[in-house]
Amino acid sequence: MNFIDKVLVDVSAGDGGNGAVSFRHEKFVDRGGPDGGDGGHGGDVVFAGSRNQNTLAAFRYQRELSAQPGQAGGKRRKHGRSGKDLRVAVPVGTVVATEEGVVLADLASDGAEAVIAKGGRGGFGNAHFVSSVRQTPRFAEKGEAGEAFILRLELKMIADVGLVGLPNAGKSTLLGAASNARPEIADYPFTTLRPNLGVVDIDGDTTVLVADIPGLIEGASAGRGLGHEFLRHVERTKVLLHMIDAYNEDPAAAYTTIQDELAAYKVDLTDRPQVIAINKTDGMDQEMVDDIKARLATVVPEGTPVHAISAQAGNGVKQLFYAVKHVLEAYKAEHIEDEADQVPVIKLKDDSLAWRVSKQPNGPNGQSFLVTGNKIEKFAARTEFSNDEGVARLRDIMRKMGIMHELVRQGVQADDRVAVGGHGSFNY
Repeated sequence: MNFIDKVLVDVSAGDGGNGAVSFRHEKFVDRGGPDGGDGGHGGDVVFAGSRNQNTLAAFRYQRELSAQPGQAGGKRRKHGRSGKDLRVAVPVGTVVATEEGVVLADLASDGAEAVIAKGGRGGFGNAHFVSSVRQTPRFAEKGEAGEAFILRLELKMIADVGLVGLPNAGKSTLLGAASNARPEIADYPFTTLRPNLGVVDIDGDTTVLVADIPGLIEGASAGRGLGHEFLRHVERTKVLLHMIDAYNEDPAAAYTTIQDELAAYKVDLTDRPQVIAINKTDGMDQEMVDDIKARLATVVPEGTPVHAISAQAGNGVKQLFYAVKHVLEAYKAEHIEDEADQVPVIKLKDDSLAWRVSKQPNGPNGQSFLVTGNKIEKFAARTEFSNDEGVARLRDIMRKMGIMHELVRQGVQADDRVAVGGHGSFNY
């Protein structure tokens, strides 16, 4: 299966069912009265994090996700059946955002759920509108349209440790030697074309999840090479394990190159604690290793653990991951209060009762009026404008909200056209 970590999908919740206009017609029952049932509600689209998924490849060829619509109401006050919710399983670590980049959900744990698109409410049948002054209503509501979005799904791996370094530094070799992962390994750069995950058992009681990020090169954050496509997977890691090839001509420059790319990324990743691993030292004596460490000391922050290992031979790997364990525990202890606050919650101002009346110059008699507002437009969307009684009900609602008074204040005249959002219009 191809590793896909970014896709666009069309998501639409179910539309609500229309209410019914119906009257009882039974033998020996005179004037049975209205009995039209309500329409069913449309189904929601719910995204859920699942540890059984590890890629977004399933959405590469299935980009339209739709929940069931609600059914229309029927005679004898029969309510329409509500549409089933559509549950969409995505890998843990998937961020759901609008096409413009507004984050709707961050599914960072197994079983985490979020309602991404709400289904439309079913319309009321005419039986709902019976009152002492309206005994035979001959209108019903239309069902609301379900929410619809173009969404951007982006997978950011949930890992404790991120393996970073220049191509051919031996990251995949280390992951394969220390964990249950089996990444592709070869003696040429850019062998790893997709991130790999592996679980490393350190001491029998402690395991860490390690992500091998494909080799970064200079300019990766600006789009060069493969690394820029996968830097997002480093965003969630708590510790970076920075691998450097011992046979690199300038190990200090190799370290600095990666640091520059981590700093230039949209999220500064250099604030992560790091452990440095000088790899491929099995053919070197201690003097050569000490020389490399001395050259790195000129650029590596003081206190950063530096270990010499051979991932191929297994030398020093156990001691390296013990160091990773200590750094990881220190990081978790320091950030334990921040764990629940990783995803900001944006609270929008409730303007559901707000409305606005604006005069338009292009009406049939020289002017028309446009009414906008969240709540009144919801009522308009459920109104059948070809039905006089339905329009009369909408007028009553507008009168109670003060909209009709504002129309008079702005100079509305008889037969001026009044439009409510883009849902329909009527003569004043």
